Amino acid sequence: MQQPVLALGCAAVTAAGSVWYLPALTDLRAGPDRPLSRRTAAIACLTAWGTLAAVATVLLVATAWWMPAAVVTVGGTAAAALWTDAAVRRAGERREAARQWAQLRPGPPPARHARGTVAGLAVAGPVAAAAAAVVLGVIVTVPALIVVLFLVVAVRHIRMVRRATTGRVRHKP
Repeated sequence: MQQPVLALGCAAVTAAGSVWYLPALTDLRAGPDRPLSRRTAAIACLTAWGTLAAVATVLLVATAWWMPAAVVTVGGTAAAALWTDAAVRRAGERREAARQWAQLRPGPPPARHARGTVAGLAVAGPVAAAAAAVVLGVIVTVPALIVVLFLVVAVRHIRMVRRATTGRVRHKP
């Protein structure tokens, strides 16, 4: 197979690999927001895909087969070393996170306080509801009684005025 055909194949595979190297670029751009192991793995991913792109370029330019083989060897070794470093760092980060989470775990909850809390809430809830009903009853009842009292006084006054005016005899002039 001729080298330009292999170069075209490497270029096509490199273009299709964007589903891996574009997220890796995003991880690198995020900087310190990502863990160091993730950034190292992103560098390893970019190194591997960059190696393939470099192989495609070397296949187009060089005529000797040892040149693309050298690029693959150097790039593959670098990518493998970076991936190994990322895996070691990730294991250390997991151990550190597990240690920190272990420090955050509380002891067993006190059982005797839980019963008292539940009993207090069971009693306080209905008592608070009854008190609210009494207070709201007074707030609603007193103004209602005042309104009813004034209506009764107004109706009695109207009746007295009618009796007084109907009881008089009108003189015709």
